[in-house]
Amino acid sequence: MTFDCTSTLLATGGCDGTIKLWDVVKQYCTHNLKGSSGVVHLVEFHPDISRLQLFSSSVDCGIRIWDLRTSKCICVLESHYSAVTSLAFSPDGQTLISSGRDKICSVWDLKKKAVKRTVPVYEAVEGVVLLPGKSDYSQMGVKGEGLHFVTAGSKGVLRVWDSSSARCVFTQTLPDAPALNTEEADLDPRSLITWNYWACFSLLMKFVGYNDDILDVKFLGKDDTHIVVATNSSQLKVFELATNSCQILYGHTDTILSIDVFRKGSMFASCAKDKSLRLWKMDLKSGRVHCVAQGSGHSNAVGSVACSRLKKAFLVSGSQDCTIKVWDLPDPLPDVGCDVMLMTARLTEKAHDKDVNSVTISPNDKLLASGSQDRTAKLWSLADMSLLGVFRGHKMFTVFQQLSLWFIDCSFALVTRLYSLSFFSGSDGLVKLWTIKTNECVKTFDAHQDKVWALHASSKDDLMVTGSADSTITLWKVSPPDVSYLSSVLKHS
Repeated sequence: MTFDCTSTLLATGGCDGTIKLWDVVKQYCTHNLKGSSGVVHLVEFHPDISRLQLFSSSVDCGIRIWDLRTSKCICVLESHYSAVTSLAFSPDGQTLISSGRDKICSVWDLKKKAVKRTVPVYEAVEGVVLLPGKSDYSQMGVKGEGLHFVTAGSKGVLRVWDSSSARCVFTQTLPDAPALNTEEADLDPRSLITWNYWACFSLLMKFVGYNDDILDVKFLGKDDTHIVVATNSSQLKVFELATNSCQILYGHTDTILSIDVFRKGSMFASCAKDKSLRLWKMDLKSGRVHCVAQGSGHSNAVGSVACSRLKKAFLVSGSQDCTIKVWDLPDPLPDVGCDVMLMTARLTEKAHDKDVNSVTISPNDKLLASGSQDRTAKLWSLADMSLLGVFRGHKMFTVFQQLSLWFIDCSFALVTRLYSLSFFSGSDGLVKLWTIKTNECVKTFDAHQDKVWALHASSKDDLMVTGSADSTITLWKVSPPDVSYLSSVLKHS
């Protein structure tokens, strides 16, 4: 759908192959245009309102020109062999540029209603706009006063083209992103679906709307100003809570399965199906996050990672290869912007008979608990990875990808008891808070439509974030009674 330049007419294209025009002021339908083939997915008014022309495209890949005085199609522009995705008009209204998923842009002479030039852009294009005139774009390679247009598509970058020579004169650079594999460009997760022009292509904010399954989520930043999210992809997403602006972190080459954050929230670790784990650090001034170290050594997917609690000293990883590894952090810790350092495992232990789903470290950094698909949880001494105890009782391995094990009252000299406190979710997407003492559900939270895979509380216990298989992330405000009650349960236990 689109408005005309006076904001009084609205054009809508439908699945029934018709186009309707609506008087926005008087709120009634003024035209019902028939003749399109199948779904009408693109409508655009000619910028010169005196012409009373509407342009549209449907599944037959043609561009129809409608005379709104007669409600008739006066011409079909044919050049594309795949869906036409965007239209842009020159300031004088005599030239039209169309983009398509057939990896070309067509420059049309609207007087002759013919193609002046076909520009091969070598990517499926979803959006095209003309650079506004009377501005200096020399920094982008623009020379002369000819028409220059900008494309956005499957390669995930903005590119400027000279319509007269069909040359690309500028390609946007993305400093945080790895080099693009052009052979797989159409499948690249950075693909731009639509966009709008801003001066000099200076990135102000990035918004991400679709996340796929949320596998893990953690608060990040000194005052929990951000969240870091693992979705069903090889990229991490860091959202600033105040603005929803997103930073995408590249590094892993397969699906990221788990995240854990160090105290004070400026560093965190991630692990993935690519058999590796990575250490990330946030620049507290700019909020930018960079990878500072990485480790590999597992022979199968790494399903869980845990950070030391007292200080930034080590990581623990659990893998589908049934082992647990302890990794010492580089000393001194690398700064943001430095070369990525390599970590090596200090200890490796064959821990379980099946996949290790979860690892978690006690608050004093002396104990480790692990959970596995072999239906057991085990307690280890982190000093030498000696086994201290085995906990049996699950009739099946955990229904979650990660087992929620919390140390409530543990010391190296005397372990009084290992308590399990979990927010449980069924297929209905409910999050439940359980008290340990009475085994009762004291609170139920309802906001998701599918299984909840991730949950994390803020450092002040006043916020909670959950992530679900329904692709949504929910931020919860915890009221004082709930916070005080939870704190009392932990203290009492």
